[in-house]
Amino acid sequence: MSALDRYERAARKAQADGRVPALSVALLRADREPWVFTVGDSGNPAHPLGPDTRFRIGSVTKTFTAVLVMQARDEGLLDLDRPLSAYLDLPAHDDATIRRLLSHTSGFQREPHGDVWDTLVSPDAERLLAELDRAERVLPNARRFHYSNLAFGVLGQLVARLHGTTWESLVTDRILEPLGLTATTTGTPPQAAVGYLVDEYSDAARPEPDLDLGGAGPAAQLWSTAGDMAAWAAFLVSPELTDPAGKVLAAGTVEEMRWPHTTRDEEMWVSGFGLGLMLHPQGRRTVDVGHNGAMPGFLAGVHGRRGGEGTPDALGCAVLGSSGTADQINDLVHDLLRMAVELDPADIKPWAPAPPAPREIRSALGVWWSEGAQFVFSWHDGTLQARVAGAPADLPPSVFRPLPERPDVLRTVSGREAGEQLRLTRDASGAVVLMHWATYRFTRAQEAFDGGAAWDGSGE
Repeated sequence: MSALDRYERAARKAQADGRVPALSVALLRADREPWVFTVGDSGNPAHPLGPDTRFRIGSVTKTFTAVLVMQARDEGLLDLDRPLSAYLDLPAHDDATIRRLLSHTSGFQREPHGDVWDTLVSPDAERLLAELDRAERVLPNARRFHYSNLAFGVLGQLVARLHGTTWESLVTDRILEPLGLTATTTGTPPQAAVGYLVDEYSDAARPEPDLDLGGAGPAAQLWSTAGDMAAWAAFLVSPELTDPAGKVLAAGTVEEMRWPHTTRDEEMWVSGFGLGLMLHPQGRRTVDVGHNGAMPGFLAGVHGRRGGEGTPDALGCAVLGSSGTADQINDLVHDLLRMAVELDPADIKPWAPAPPAPREIRSALGVWWSEGAQFVFSWHDGTLQARVAGAPADLPPSVFRPLPERPDVLRTVSGREAGEQLRLTRDASGAVVLMHWATYRFTRAQEAFDGGAAWDGSGE
């Protein structure tokens, strides 16, 4: 059975076991043709189920709003650590910082004021902000993770006001069009599948209402296809490949969004949140990055995978279903990512010789000692790198870049001690004889903190 056959069987099983009226699945990677599969019935006679069938993606929308916020930050329109009061005149809770809203640690209550899931009427943008004093701060700022649709509604209206337009226009003009996500829309498209509540005790299925979230739209309004969402997941894990010019967001900013800010559970550290992104560790330095989504009649799982041996570049997966109750939908996306790596791993790139390290760096290469431990400094991929001797092969090295006009001072740009300086000290011949990294001494022989040699156990 081929890998594609295995993917299809997994999707068919999830659809059957979960009793999902319509299921659409897509798997995208940089080194293969996209795989898209559908099974079931759209419930829309004018548009039978197929790759172009649109599903409500619910809270996956939050990842788009988060990108809009980070765009505004990169453009100097806002500071993540300033409070909302710096940008909006609000009746309450304006001391919450933008970073806390993005990471669901602001303490905002889950939904806008009112029983919106009873009335099925959401406030418009003006009312959402004007009635913020009627919403609770259910936890102190930064106390712990607490998921909030209200927080993302506020964030979406914030960026809209900063740009003098609507959130709907922003997400279309600044994300969907540049990335070619032409099947993703803010309104209900003609190709929409019908969303259902499937009866627990029979095979009956009742259509759910199609809701417009109004001012809370930045939290869960979008519709899309599995193909578009797999491409979006690939962007979230490999923007340097899917958006090399940084038309939507610089790769470094997306990396910042992926950094964990909080766990979702105090005891079970199996998932967390970055800046608008769900993070699901998969072991051995592998993480699935993306978001789940739910709206009446629909569930969505949209994730990409980073790290781990055999993981292809730009690996993204989306599973969209027209049932609001099938947990198999959110499980399947992680199962398919795992299967893609296990059944069809990325090709192993052959090693080839490269130019030697620059002459001024060569004397810094090799074994150094600090705090009694051995480190190895080397030159790879055009950069000076460092690793603890004997570290696991999958542990990324520290990578250094020289500071402008200060060739003997380098900045740690990734890995251990990221952000810290590495200072090189040379002898009269120009050879590096001493280094200081994050102020710790690095010497060619093992030394105590007082400079004494380790072999001289007398302490004299």
